[in-house]
Amino acid sequence: MDGKLNRPRGKPALNWNAILWVLLMWMAAIYLFQMFSAGPKPKTLSYTAFKEMVRQGKVVEITMRGNEISGKMKPSGTEAASKPDAGTQQADSAVSAKSQAEKQNTGTVAFHTVKPDMQDPGLLDLLEKKGVVVEAESQQRSWLMTAAVTLLPWLLIIGFFVYTSRKFRERMGGQGGPFGFAKSRAKRFKPTTSKTTFEDVAGLKNAKKELQEIVAYLRDPSRFRKLGGELPKGLLLVGPPGVGKTLLAQASAGEAEVPFFSISGSEFIEMFVGVGASRVRDMFAKAKKEAPAVIFIDELDSIGRVRGTGLGGGHDEREQTLNQILAEMDGFEPHESVVVLAATNRPDVLDPALVRPGRFDRRISLNLPRKNARRKILETHTRDKPISDDVDLLNLAERTVGFSGADIKNLVNEAALLAARQDKKQIEASDFDQARDKILLGIERDEVITDEEKEMIAYHEAGHALVAEHMPEADPLQKVTIIPRGGSLGVTEQVPEKERYNMKKTYLLDRIAIMLGGRAAEKIKFNDVSTGAGDDLKKATQLARRMVCQWGMSDEIGPVVFKKGEPHPFLGRELAEDKDYSEHTAQVIDAEIKKITLGMEEKAREVLENNLNQLDALAAALLEHETLTRAEIDGVVKGTQSAN
Repeated sequence: MDGKLNRPRGKPALNWNAILWVLLMWMAAIYLFQMFSAGPKPKTLSYTAFKEMVRQGKVVEITMRGNEISGKMKPSGTEAASKPDAGTQQADSAVSAKSQAEKQNTGTVAFHTVKPDMQDPGLLDLLEKKGVVVEAESQQRSWLMTAAVTLLPWLLIIGFFVYTSRKFRERMGGQGGPFGFAKSRAKRFKPTTSKTTFEDVAGLKNAKKELQEIVAYLRDPSRFRKLGGELPKGLLLVGPPGVGKTLLAQASAGEAEVPFFSISGSEFIEMFVGVGASRVRDMFAKAKKEAPAVIFIDELDSIGRVRGTGLGGGHDEREQTLNQILAEMDGFEPHESVVVLAATNRPDVLDPALVRPGRFDRRISLNLPRKNARRKILETHTRDKPISDDVDLLNLAERTVGFSGADIKNLVNEAALLAARQDKKQIEASDFDQARDKILLGIERDEVITDEEKEMIAYHEAGHALVAEHMPEADPLQKVTIIPRGGSLGVTEQVPEKERYNMKKTYLLDRIAIMLGGRAAEKIKFNDVSTGAGDDLKKATQLARRMVCQWGMSDEIGPVVFKKGEPHPFLGRELAEDKDYSEHTAQVIDAEIKKITLGMEEKAREVLENNLNQLDALAAALLEHETLTRAEIDGVVKGTQSAN
């Protein structure tokens, strides 16, 4: 029941980098081809030398292009013919050794000269008299060459502009060119692409019932309008992470078969003030055009926090975005069938103007799934996987107290991965056990523990288990292990027989006694304590503080609530709030917390001292097997009792 959306695939974008590189390589190839295919460089002659060569019959053919004349001449006798004329001498002195070699190999020498602008009518008669082949070319370039020369620079400039604008848009995360960062970034899902329905959401029966009314309105608004009913403008989904808030919103759109716009609250915010407000306007405008529609804003608390909190993180861009959302939700007309669904796990920090009726008319609380709901979620995620017959989903649901839908999906996936690593054909119960331990406690640690430390860990966990066996309100034991995992050196696992909606004072006191049972066992056996009880002390102190400050379970304090130990929404509110109790009351609170923890430690010590044989037997069994199941723990305890 995770909240991830299946993003539709859009049209593949043009790869402008590849296009640019191909264009550059093509131009480089043309340049290299022209450079190497041009042949040897022609010899430059003066016009006087050229006419002298024609008179001597050395010129074979010429090509005239305006005032430019190029052609070929015979190599032999050039030096003799050029002696009488100064221009000829200058031309002959420019001939290199390389040109002489080319003359002998090819038989002719290419030359080039320029005719003066003045008229020379006798040139053509001279050329005809000497039998020179004359060709003429137009000075005007072809239309294709003219178009290429004219348009190529513009094409390069436009291409560069398109490329840079696309890059700028990608960096800004917007759409529609270099100024598209003010457009909405909401992902739109068409009714044909959103296949998620309420059947895909396991559990959350009451929440789905509330949303089905919205779905019915979106399908047939006239049914409600004829009785004067108006569509709620907003629904706020509240719950811890992973319970399925996003999935519920997507299922609502899938059931109603209407367009679905999805966006996270953080996507409104950019470094420019006003961008978020512009994106809000654009998103609501698109939704109104395609009404009936559903807008889903995930993580609403990222933009909907209380305004003017100062130290709590006041931010002009965030507050302008929030103001625009308030204005847009007030601007809905009764005939506009647009529903805003929002999700948050921090409703206590939202601005009161945002959650009032008329904007978010309904608040739907989503809690962590109970046992039956967890079993249904397990069935949903295992229906397409090969599960072994030894897997008991009901027992697994009982052992996953506190798991969200996303946690359960992760559990099933981890179990499948573990089974695949061992080349199993089916997922077995042992795979689910290992996956659960990996998620809750971390992976097994491979460091070597000395025998002395291992013995102390065994007695510590045996102390927890034995106190849990003898406490009347304690949950039944499920497993005890001394295998180090994550940050823990050992674990004592308890599984409640039934779901608890209300906890009594005696049950909480027994829990504190069980937490301190490991420390008490260390004192009894080794007359010393270790750092292994650090996490136990932290949890026991937190529980005792809540009993005194929030639940009125202290006779000395009485039925009064204090904010000490209450989590704060954010740092600013914690610093700005004053204490609502005196220093004397703080001392009394500390004394009551100490009284509870010391009393429960003494009770745990008393239980262990009265059952030392069972403590030794449990510790010995843990040292031998490292892990004991519920049946094995019962066998050790009952065996010790019968021996006594």
